[in-house]
Amino acid sequence: MNDAIWAGTVTVTGHEDAALEAYLARPLSDVPRGGVVVIHHMPGYDPGTKEFVRTFAAHGYAAICPNLYSREGAGVSPDDQAAAARAKGGVPDDQLVGDVAGAAAHLNSLDHANGRIGVIGHCSGGRHAFLAACSLDLDAAVDCYGAFVVNDPPDDYPTIARSIISRAPDLSCPLLGLFGEDDAFPAPDEVAALDAELTRLGKDHEFHTYAGAGHAFFAVERPAFRPAAAKDGWEKIFAFYGRHLSA
Repeated sequence: MNDAIWAGTVTVTGHEDAALEAYLARPLSDVPRGGVVVIHHMPGYDPGTKEFVRTFAAHGYAAICPNLYSREGAGVSPDDQAAAARAKGGVPDDQLVGDVAGAAAHLNSLDHANGRIGVIGHCSGGRHAFLAACSLDLDAAVDCYGAFVVNDPPDDYPTIARSIISRAPDLSCPLLGLFGEDDAFPAPDEVAALDAELTRLGKDHEFHTYAGAGHAFFAVERPAFRPAAAKDGWEKIFAFYGRHLSA
């Protein structure tokens, strides 16, 4: 068994042919593998997100996180890029879809790619994962506590994101949703509403809500981290991708 991985920075072509910095990790074995596009959260392209990318590679997937804030300037620190992007309200939906499509194409261009692509995102990235799965032909999507899928944000909330539940009929692939019972964005009633709509539409999905967990329970560097919920969540993610991204 060869479990060695390569990880580093690459350039991918995003929406409207923009050159985006991206963080790629992949196994060094020659076993055919699926790919995972990791969509970073609102704080940006940070060490925690890069750790997620490496974790997927260690489990046999090629994974990539495009820096959605690359347009804020080459040579600008990730923190400053994120601050500039947040000041604009985040990433426009059409731009996000184009950037994810470019990242997926990069994964499929790699040696030993099996042509199957999943997406995953946390917080704003969870919403983006759902949006991507309703806009692109994908094989699996994971929404980790994605806010503003069902409800619009409060009037004073600094984001251009709006509800995208109307896109649910276009969901192209199975969806795994992982949520915290104590979260406010999305609150349990929003999760229930999305579950009901996907059930009504006959869409393949499974949702899990963790008691005692709130927003960002996967984030090991935050007080919100909940080890038991995160451990179980990772197990469900790998079981889900194992079913849908295998050759």
